[in-house]
Amino acid sequence: MTEDRGAKSFDIVVVGAGMAGASLAAELAPHATVLVLETEDRPGFHATGRSAAFWVESYGGPPILPLTVASGAYLAEHGFLIDRGGLNIARKDQLDQLDRFQQLYSEAGIRLERWDRARMESHVPGLLPDWVEAVMEPDSKDIDVGGLHNHYLAIARRGGVEIRCRAGLAAAAREGGCWRLTLADGSTVSCDTLVNAAGAWADPVAEMAGVRPVGVQPLRRTMVQLRTVPEAAPDMPLVLDIGGSFYFKPESGRLWLTPHDEHPCAPCDAAPEELDVAIAIDRLEHVVDWKIERVEHKWAGLRSFAPDRAPVYGPDPREPSFFWFAGQGGFGIQTAPAAARLASQIMLGLPADEMTARLDAELYSARRFG
Repeated sequence: MTEDRGAKSFDIVVVGAGMAGASLAAELAPHATVLVLETEDRPGFHATGRSAAFWVESYGGPPILPLTVASGAYLAEHGFLIDRGGLNIARKDQLDQLDRFQQLYSEAGIRLERWDRARMESHVPGLLPDWVEAVMEPDSKDIDVGGLHNHYLAIARRGGVEIRCRAGLAAAAREGGCWRLTLADGSTVSCDTLVNAAGAWADPVAEMAGVRPVGVQPLRRTMVQLRTVPEAAPDMPLVLDIGGSFYFKPESGRLWLTPHDEHPCAPCDAAPEELDVAIAIDRLEHVVDWKIERVEHKWAGLRSFAPDRAPVYGPDPREPSFFWFAGQGGFGIQTAPAAARLASQIMLGLPADEMTARLDAELYSARRFG
């Protein structure tokens, strides 16, 4: 490796220690010297720490489905999945949507069950009469997000990866065949490959490195935790509107609810807007006849999408030493094992294995943006 004026050198520097950066660093650790840079005091402060924490094969649509399915065995084997079930509910005017959903994902190999009104009521007590049919995904699970993130951080550290918190990237320049990186504290490091796993900050990191952005847009999503009467039963499924206007799930005797909002915003420490909290509650009141006793907690997270809403994995077409691992939207947790394995294989020139054999890397390549 080219030495850079005395700066400590690595094969690979990963920007971002959330789920994306941690999982990729863990996969790279056996093959390279790796440094992970994190601006915050701890890894996973932003999107990773604010996830709704579920694994649903249909969630995210056809571009995400292969990554979710490929990740399932790893997540189950390591004990990160907990039985839940996902119930996609429909009003009478939404039955065509429900039919299309069932056909699409049945053909994709997802196990589905059509539920009538009586069966829906038996699992979601107090369901209002407007909701008449549903499609259940019985294999949908909750994810232990913190456990999975710590799992990858631990693997990375055991493999010799250095993880630096409070170490934001301040400048990046390609000099003498390597990257020279200046950190927020004024220190410098150098590397052969710079990985952009910066989530909502993916485009600003690219611009800092002199690389053309691909158009990753952060979208704010609101979540609220409610105390309700009746209390949310622990065995109630994740309930999703087939029209995409809400979902809710039980969590430790409380209800987690989102209006499924997507508000474009700049990269930031996202905070919920009172209007979106009110919209979420209003939508819930059109689903069940429960009493809402209290809003106990509310938060927002940024889900970051490329223009076509598929992730971006691979070397930049103009600067191959700049590697994109971004644009995971709201699906970066449920796809983490397969995404990290695929990206590491692309970066290192390794063959596909059992996890990635059915994935088409071209679907996620940065080359699709020219």
